[in-house]
Amino acid sequence: MELKPKILAGNWKMNTDLQEGMKLASTIDKWVNGCTADPHVRIILAVPFTHLAEITGLMDYRRVSVAAQNCAAFEKGAYTGEVSAAMIKSVGAHYCIIGHSERRHVFNEKNEALKAKVDLCLKHAVRPIFCCGETLDERKAGKQNEVIREQLETSFLHIAPEDLKRSIIAYEPVWAIGTGETASPEQAQQMHAFIRKLVAEKYENLNAQEIPILYGGSMKPDNAEDLLKQPDINGGLVGGASLKVESFIDILKAF
Repeated sequence: MELKPKILAGNWKMNTDLQEGMKLASTIDKWVNGCTADPHVRIILAVPFTHLAEITGLMDYRRVSVAAQNCAAFEKGAYTGEVSAAMIKSVGAHYCIIGHSERRHVFNEKNEALKAKVDLCLKHAVRPIFCCGETLDERKAGKQNEVIREQLETSFLHIAPEDLKRSIIAYEPVWAIGTGETASPEQAQQMHAFIRKLVAEKYENLNAQEIPILYGGSMKPDNAEDLLKQPDINGGLVGGASLKVESFIDILKAF
């Protein structure tokens, strides 16, 4: 019987200077590789661009991999301030978050640009962590399934089956990020099951159970166990709780 994919990803966002980040990453790496927590859980640290080269050099990759938090929608050229997928690959990062709710709603990124980012990541052997999710207004209007379907079908579910198997999906109820609100385990499971159904419909010859779908709506040590018990939740994309070793490890122990 195949094991259910298990992933704990920490998104540091715009936090820590380089020295603080190196200390945090090193501490997590050493703890994870020396602990007795479930050895099948894959750990991913999404760190600021300024940290990528140094932190990829610290990891031994037995359990912990490194991700960028975003990438450019362009291959290269006169795009001041942007960082390309090729640059991310060149420093040793294995993953890149695409379409995080803050990129969508703070920086007004559209589905078409996110599709270009997904394609460029895959071209350069960087694995996408593709985020999707609805706002509070969209959920109140009962449009959450419609929103998720559009985000996935427009930007992500065009990729080849072999690329999908190398990728990760993260469901983010936008209304539960940084607000103190959290989707109930039942609400989260409902949306994860819907996403997996979309994958199964699109890729008939692929086992949709193999595709990791992470919950990205304020997973914390006190709710992680109940969320992770749900059959279609394969782990978490964790924000604030990933900035403290103790809370991040407590979530890992919940697997």
